[in-house]
Amino acid sequence: LLSPVAEFCCGFFVILILGNFWFLAVLYLLWLYLDWQTPCAGGRRSQWVRSWTVWKYFREYFPIHLIKTSDLNPNHNYLLGFHPHGVLVAGAFGNFCTGPSFKHLFPGLTPYLHITPIWFGCPFFREYVMSAGMVSASKESVSYVLNNEGGGHASIIVIGGAEESLNAHPGSLTLNILKRKGFIKMALKHGAHLVPVFSFGENELFKQVANPKGSWLRNVQEKLQKIMGFALPLFHARGVFQYSFGLIPYRQPIHTVVGSPIPVKKNLNPTSEEIDHLHALYLQKLRKLFEEHKRNYGIPDHKSLIFE
Repeated sequence: LLSPVAEFCCGFFVILILGNFWFLAVLYLLWLYLDWQTPCAGGRRSQWVRSWTVWKYFREYFPIHLIKTSDLNPNHNYLLGFHPHGVLVAGAFGNFCTGPSFKHLFPGLTPYLHITPIWFGCPFFREYVMSAGMVSASKESVSYVLNNEGGGHASIIVIGGAEESLNAHPGSLTLNILKRKGFIKMALKHGAHLVPVFSFGENELFKQVANPKGSWLRNVQEKLQKIMGFALPLFHARGVFQYSFGLIPYRQPIHTVVGSPIPVKKNLNPTSEEIDHLHALYLQKLRKLFEEHKRNYGIPDHKSLIFE
């Protein structure tokens, strides 16, 4: 979802430099320098961009739905853990960056989707993603969002990160989460209530080249991910006028289910034991959310989440 637009923006910047508009590139670099911290300070969202008609068609293509299971009191701040990453992260973008569903279901809350900081170094593209309501996934950025004294802020973090996209095969229920406890520590330090979110159908949008752990392909992908900060899954789906091969995602419904909040008491210096305890509780609530709703979205009874 992000890469093609990022490539276009970078290409446009190169054209400015090589063409007769190099002075515009220089002015933009100055702006970039002055505006560098904005992605870590709440971003710069635009309701006009977030309500573009193209996003309506994007959501209807799959289609994408947001399901509420519990009220979220706007007097609190929340940290929503989104699972799974998938290839496209379509449910997160379609539900938290565009459209009226979140606002209608959770009035008084402002969602901030945190993405890897590397995207904010891309000229022009950074303005586009910030206008859609995306901010950096750095600790500084998450702290800025969750520090809102009056409440009403919701940080959405794709917990599995880029690494989890390498598991995004149809039918896969493997989540990279056992060693990911930084979001737990952030929730404790800011007293942000934790909310598990599971997006059914997220892994069904593409077919990925087989890359079992230990294979040469997986080893290369993991090394590149550590170097570049984002993964490179080899995937395909359908074409424009045929369903055999292409890069357009399959039309598979996505149901993003928002679970009940886990109350968190503010603790500026949580111990390892306190972090582990809350992490275990979060895993328990995430598994319960999945089990309660899997039958509604075509998951067989014998299938369960795999945490690694």
